[in-house]
Amino acid sequence: MKKIASLLSVAVLAGIITLGSYKLFIEVPPSEPAVVYQQSSIPVYTPASYNNAISSGVDFTEAAQRTVDGVVHVKNVQEYKQPRNMMEFLRGGGSRGRGIVGAGSGVIISGDGFIITNNHVIDGATEVEIALNDNRTYMAEVIGADEKADIALLKVEADTELPYIPFGDSDATKVGEWVLAVGNPFNLTSTVTAGIVSAKARDIDESDSNYQSFIQTDAAINPGNSGGALVNIFGELVGINTAITSQTGSYVGYAFAVPSNNARKIVEDIMQYGSVQKGILGVSGASVKSLRPEVIEKIGIKTTEGFYVGGVEYESGAEKAGIQSGDVIKKIDNITINKFSDLSGYISSKRPDDIVQVSLLRNDKEITVPVTLIKSVTFDIDRLGIQVKNASPKDLERYQAKNGVVINRTLNPDMRRYNIEGLVISEIDDEKVSNIEDVKRIIKNKDPEERISIVFVDQKGERNRFIFD
Repeated sequence: MKKIASLLSVAVLAGIITLGSYKLFIEVPPSEPAVVYQQSSIPVYTPASYNNAISSGVDFTEAAQRTVDGVVHVKNVQEYKQPRNMMEFLRGGGSRGRGIVGAGSGVIISGDGFIITNNHVIDGATEVEIALNDNRTYMAEVIGADEKADIALLKVEADTELPYIPFGDSDATKVGEWVLAVGNPFNLTSTVTAGIVSAKARDIDESDSNYQSFIQTDAAINPGNSGGALVNIFGELVGINTAITSQTGSYVGYAFAVPSNNARKIVEDIMQYGSVQKGILGVSGASVKSLRPEVIEKIGIKTTEGFYVGGVEYESGAEKAGIQSGDVIKKIDNITINKFSDLSGYISSKRPDDIVQVSLLRNDKEITVPVTLIKSVTFDIDRLGIQVKNASPKDLERYQAKNGVVINRTLNPDMRRYNIEGLVISEIDDEKVSNIEDVKRIIKNKDPEERISIVFVDQKGERNRFIFD
């Protein structure tokens, strides 16, 4: 009997030791709850465990509940003239009125009333009216905008703290990941649709001069969704819904959103500096996979992925860091680079003086160089449809010019057909120009109705004068 009792005691003691060891060394503590923290006055939401949420099954209800109140209806109100009869119509007279000429969506990004929307939603507005999901309405102030990125920042003064959607990390989104589009399509307020991330770093019009880097999604987006939220299943803002490509003007299976990292950088710049601060790397070129086989063989590229550097801009961060024509950029920081929209999309989330680590392939060896981004040294002459940059000594020598600026890009199809990229402009209105500051001064002081005289220097060093109405 004593022997049995002794054995029982040993068994119980062993069980206690085993359970204690499991608790102490093996059992994984429950994951911490998601945390909210502040950075640059804009809230950012960080999930504690992404994989655990996915493995437990996708549930859109929580993300929808978190975000639907943070999306607003944006109404573009403009003044108009309404002639009362034919005589007033012919004289250009009539009574003035106000009316809603456009509507879209917006995303509240802070409790004190800052709202992101698309620039095209509020473009030309005399007044901007905001309607919340609970039907409260406010008049909004336009704080600033980036026309090329199609992002605008609004501000409303509310009596109470507003529900907002915190920013997520759009660089961390993955193709195939579930997302929700929240907005007001066809004036149907508080509409939520679901889909996946179909692609990243998408440029929907590679023929234009506005290099884009959209998140592509198959969540249903229609007119009225513009400026609304693209969120992940945690309720994080990963994009601002901006565009659809469709022959009918309505959803046909895919749509596009400005990545949240880019949108956030734009609004922070507007808040802090009053304008968007654009940093540039200073390279031009093409995706390796877009090069013709004979070109790849000629230049000796032995990789099928990456961005081939065809040129390095004068006095740019890339030139100062030693990046050369013929290099193949593979990564910037931890972002894989295969095409220019990969590169431009990531760099657009950075500012001048930021340092990025560029991993590149040179002579079959992979090296990494730190590059300090510089402020954009180009100027768009919108009236002429061209973009100019400072000329390097090599540019001036090549065109046998003593002074001038280089045409960096053509900005519209009309100018693109003349094949003038790379030419030197030596004079504007009979005044010599040596840098883009000279160009800015002349254009700024020019009456919009006046003609502009431009002197180009061509490849033979010959001067050609053109008159633009």
